[in-house]
This record gives sequence, structure tokens and C-alpha cells, in this order.
Amino acid sequence: MIDVDADGVVEFTRALVRVPSTNDPARGRSERPAAELVEAKMREWGWEPVVYEAAPGRPNVVAVVEGGGGDGPTLMFEGHTDVVTEGDLSAWTVDPFGGEIRDGRLWGRGSADMKSGLAATLYATRALQLAGPFPGRIKVCALADEEGLMIGAHHFVSSGLTAGVDGAIVAEPEAGEICAVAKGALRLRVDLTGKMAHGAMPQHGRNPIQAAGSLLVALRTLQEELQARHPAHEHLGEVYVTPTVLRAGTEEQVNVIPAVASVFVDVRTVPGAEHKEIADRVAALAGGDGVTAEVSVLVDRPPVDVPVTDPVVAALAAAHRTVTGQEPVYGGVPGSTDGTVLTHWGGIPSVVYGPGGKWIAHQADEYVEIDEIVRCTRVFAEAARRFLTGDH
Repeated sequence: MIDVDADGVVEFTRALVRVPSTNDPARGRSERPAAELVEAKMREWGWEPVVYEAAPGRPNVVAVVEGGGGDGPTLMFEGHTDVVTEGDLSAWTVDPFGGEIRDGRLWGRGSADMKSGLAATLYATRALQLAGPFPGRIKVCALADEEGLMIGAHHFVSSGLTAGVDGAIVAEPEAGEICAVAKGALRLRVDLTGKMAHGAMPQHGRNPIQAAGSLLVALRTLQEELQARHPAHEHLGEVYVTPTVLRAGTEEQVNVIPAVASVFVDVRTVPGAEHKEIADRVAALAGGDGVTAEVSVLVDRPPVDVPVTDPVVAALAAAHRTVTGQEPVYGGVPGSTDGTVLTHWGGIPSVVYGPGGKWIAHQADEYVEIDEIVRCTRVFAEAARRFLTGDH
């Protein structure tokens, strides 16, 4: 088994957690300080990282580590440097950016999602490098904005940096599950336009709120139809069509029928569900009775469905078996990750696996087990070795 720097990966995770790398310019926060820590660590080891601005002040850090063992495939390790807000501090029993270690756990915002996974990818690559020559190369990537619109991953793809990459391991927290499938996300905005009128004379108006109500009922029926057409996936569950935001008018005036209303819809899909077909169906259901409708696609991230026989998944499964002594458990990602972008737009088979509980992300008192950080680092190193040598 490849020897890893257990103390080093834990301490580097603590250093990353202590950086409040939310995207919050009003509070003077961004990913940049976390990206700079990653860049500095890479340079400490003699790597030559390149920093790409995915957007002003939002850097991607990418290093290519050649194995020195001849030609071979390219493996990508991917993590993100941003974290979500800590929210209400009164809900925390620890400093969200303190990096406290207690009861065998490292506590803090981003400890699981996903600074421990990011640290593990760096230290796994370094461990394999120190273990001796290996064929091919590893591309280690710390990207910005996974928690937002994934501009870091999209910039990575549009910059041509996916060229020649044969497989990607995305180090999101999955509690030891190997997730080669991920749900799709289709987010829609439906703008309904009617005619303003006095509440006492509704016959002179066209009420977009009533149109919104009819749409909400129709969306429930659409969800049932989609669930009947696409049975529950063994790892991803059901298709869901969920209205999340309802807006009407510009003021709360009880005796005025507003001219406009908007409904936002979050659709979560499984493999086989076509996003364009769903968006077109929502457009057909919206409006009527003199109310016009315009549907905008805010986010379109198709489902990911990589076969478990793919080399990057097979190598990870074999590594998990070797390091833990247990058979791998396969699961699915309930949301989307940067892997969605890498696979759908970049053409790279991706698999998600990393330290941290599957449901702990974005909660107060977020934590990751120390043992899990070290174990995942070992799994990553072994997975890289197997993928690059073809021993999977």
C-alpha cells in the first residue's frame, strides 16, 4: 500500500477550513485565499501550477504531475475551493472557520464539503509521486464556484483543459460510496404576464396569479407522469418537479390584480429523462386565458451515468477494496457536482468519492472524521496507481 502523509493531509485540511472561502464580495470573501494555499502547497513540492481566472477574483488552480514512467493515460483529480455560507452562527457549537479537532473529528464549514477531499487529492498525488515512477500523469485541479453556477468547471472545459484527460475522480463527500451516477438538475423560470386591474373589477384584468395556480397543479401532474415513465433509479430515486419560488406583482396591495407573476421550478432528473422535452412541456402548460408565458432555462445539468466497468470507476473500486478490505458500495449523487460539467460538456468519465458524510454538507456543525480523511487519501493514491498502470 502506498504510504501517505497522514498528519500532513489533516493539517492542510485544517488550514483550508480556516479560510472562509465563500463567494461573498460584500464581506471581502472569495475563493482566492484558499486557492493561494493550494498553489503554495503545490509549489512547495516542486509542482508548477497554473492559475486561470474563471471570473475576476475567482481562480482555478491546475497542476500536471508527470509520472516519469513513460507514456500512459491522464487521470484528473478535482475539488473545489469555495464553500457555502456559515449561516446563523447561533446554530453552531464550534467556530465554523476554526478548524477545531475534537472527538476524532475535524469541525468547520467545508471540512466535508469539500476541503478534506481537495486536500486528499493533493496528498494522494504527492504520495504516488514519491513512491516512484508511474506511467502517464495526474492533473490536479482546484476549481472555483462549484456551489454556484460552476463557472470554474465550465471555464476549465471551455479553455480546452479537458483534452487528453481519460478519467476524473471528484472528491465530494460520499461517506465511502462510489458514485458513478448523479441526478440531473433543470431549473426553470416561468414569467406570466396578464393585465393589471382593480380587485373589484377582475373582468377588466387578466390575473397571472390564477395562471400560476393552474401551473402549480399541472406541475404536480407532470411529476407523476415523469415518475411513471421513468421508474425510480436504484441510486438516485425519483424524478421530482418542485416549484420553489412564487412571485406576483411589485407591491403587496390586496385590492390590485398584478400584471405579472413568476414561478421558479427545480426539476431533478434521472438518466433517460430529456431536459428539453421537460422544458417544452412546462412551457405548454403555462399561461392561457389571456395570460402569456415565457420560460427561461436557468440551469441545465443533465444526469451523469458512467458504467461501473469504466476504467476510472473500476480502479477506484479496486483501490477501495484494497485499502479498506471491504467490498465497495455503489451509490448516486442526489445533486450535481463539477463532475456533471466534466462529463457532459468535457467528455470525461467521472466518478464521485470522498471523505465526509453524504448528508452533512451545508449544515451547521459540519465535520469530517479524521480517519476518513486519511483513508480516502490512501484510496485516491491506490486508485491513481491502478488507473495509470491499468491494474483495475
